[in-house]
Amino acid sequence: MNRRRKRTRRRRNPYEVPAIIVAFVLSMLILAIVNGKLNEVVEQAFFAKTETTPEQSPHNPAETTPEISQDEEAAQPDAAEDEFTLSMVPAYAGNAYVDIHDDVPFFLEEELVAESFQEYWPLDELGRCTGAYACIGPDSLPTEAREDISSVVPTGWHSVQYEGIDRDYLYNRCHLIGFQLTGQSANEKNLITGTRYMNVEGMLPFENSVRMYVEGTGNHVLYRVRPYYHGDDLVAAGVLMEAKSIEDPLVQFCAFCYNVQPGIEIDYATGDSAVKKTPDNEDILPIERSFESGEGTTTTRSIWKETASEETVEITYVLNTNTKKFHNPYCESVGDMKDKNKLETTLSREEIIRQGYAPCKRCNP
Repeated sequence: MNRRRKRTRRRRNPYEVPAIIVAFVLSMLILAIVNGKLNEVVEQAFFAKTETTPEQSPHNPAETTPEISQDEEAAQPDAAEDEFTLSMVPAYAGNAYVDIHDDVPFFLEEELVAESFQEYWPLDELGRCTGAYACIGPDSLPTEAREDISSVVPTGWHSVQYEGIDRDYLYNRCHLIGFQLTGQSANEKNLITGTRYMNVEGMLPFENSVRMYVEGTGNHVLYRVRPYYHGDDLVAAGVLMEAKSIEDPLVQFCAFCYNVQPGIEIDYATGDSAVKKTPDNEDILPIERSFESGEGTTTTRSIWKETASEETVEITYVLNTNTKKFHNPYCESVGDMKDKNKLETTLSREEIIRQGYAPCKRCNP
């Protein structure tokens, strides 16, 4: 029995010991690999928040902004679309006004409420008008004649005349919101120094269209006019006019009216003016008169006398020579007149009545 056992021991597998050694080495290698991976995962998890790269430097906030997907980017508000600046206005090119923002006003949806109100914003530190804002309804329209407004002297004002300009006066006291819409007369927060051209060719058509709409429908129009200045200029470069009807989509505009006068150079910092020296402006001349000086000699100068005559700029009437009635230019009856009976006039209301005309009962001029 003992001999047999000894023989059995001598027959053990010769590869047993090497296999154990190989298995041990392999297990050690596997543990090393697993341990290395684990350390890498731990390092990434622990140091990820403090790691910086050249593209994401804490000194370059613009580059650390997370990327926005196309869907998120489309949802981001565009500040340029919600705010107006003078940089949006092209240089004056012969038209009294230009559409801004695709003719869509900058109103917020929550502002579109059919409830009449008027706001006239405070003057700034230079005494300049800053804006007027209203919801215009039938109850906003004036029922009395406009009062004299010559007591208001807006910034940059000069009462100067040039031949070749309608009614000769370069400047008007321009209402931000026209009298025919809210009945405001001598409100210093609503009157700016504006050229005759801007007042009549630029602003008046918009004002009359809103008046006609409100009168004809009884609806409301949200309305805002803001003057814009370059730096500390006393005379505005122009006004932004916005309007949108509340109850229907019939009225909508967003336009910038240029405060210019063709043929005249304006110093917007002071309001001073002069004729542009071009061949086309030979018919535009300063109106001059003679004044007796203190020494008894005669001197010549441009008119700077303050008068109220240039302040009737919005009050132009249309006469019906057949019916002997006179109308506001936006009156619906004007469209029904025959051309042979229609006569436009710049006479005052009192003068027209003295000539035998009666006011229209529809528009009550």
